[in-house]
Amino acid sequence: MWDEFRPLLERIEGAGTSPADSAVTAAIEKFDSEHVLAAWNKALERKQADPEGAITMARTLLETMCKHILDERDVSYGESPDLPELYRLTSKALNLAPSQHTEGVFRQILGGCQSVVEGLGALRNKLSDAHGTGKRAVKPAARHAELAVNLSGALALYLLATLEATGQTPSGQ
Repeated sequence: MWDEFRPLLERIEGAGTSPADSAVTAAIEKFDSEHVLAAWNKALERKQADPEGAITMARTLLETMCKHILDERDVSYGESPDLPELYRLTSKALNLAPSQHTEGVFRQILGGCQSVVEGLGALRNKLSDAHGTGKRAVKPAARHAELAVNLSGALALYLLATLEATGQTPSGQ
């Protein structure tokens, strides 16, 4: 009987987690920012039960990460920049802007990162709990939240790895 239920139990026990969750968590804990860690943990917690909230937190994670990195680098970002602008400033500060590279494949991948950031911002505006909804509102599925959280986590991890590789030691808050 155990063998028949094993796949179901393993699926239930592992529901809502992905292999990268622990790697991103470890990197963010090392970064030592309570705000970044709080955004990541909320995104993880909400993926299955509250996809709209998870999408909001995925965007918040990137926004908070970018602001902390820009603060580390003493780069001004104004009073209310949008996420694509914050990411543009952050990528430039970390030498990750496509325009800072000549190799085509790097330009393509780094441009794709910018597109992901823009897409996460748009997804948050359309499918998250950040705005009121009308009668015909589209509700995101858990898989949409999973994608948004995993993308933001991967980008956050890459930004942190790049910050560390440049010799900058994050001071946390």
